[in-house]
Amino acid sequence: MPLRISGLSATPVSGCRLSKVAAVVGTYLISRYYSRASCSKGKVNLEQSKDTAKVVHSFDMEDIGKKAVYCRCWRSKKFPYCDGAHTKHNEETGDNVGPLIIKRRDA
Repeated sequence: MPLRISGLSATPVSGCRLSKVAAVVGTYLISRYYSRASCSKGKVNLEQSKDTAKVVHSFDMEDIGKKAVYCRCWRSKKFPYCDGAHTKHNEETGDNVGPLIIKRRDA
């Protein structure tokens, strides 16, 4: 007997057919999740040196002075140096990233 809900009718679904529908829906949702994970929203570096294959910075210890603070969130406008942009990034995303701080030891 057909089931009527607010003017809509539906026939009862067998357990086997329901399992197939659940498998198809589950597969679809999983594929959507993984396709989103590989899109540009999942990237960490959104704007720094995008024309190069890999972003690498090298510094001589003699050039650092007493202390250097480097960005690890990729949001700094003074990249590779930290400008505190991680604070806003952490508030928006719930992340806990902070800068890399290198100090000279006093001899």
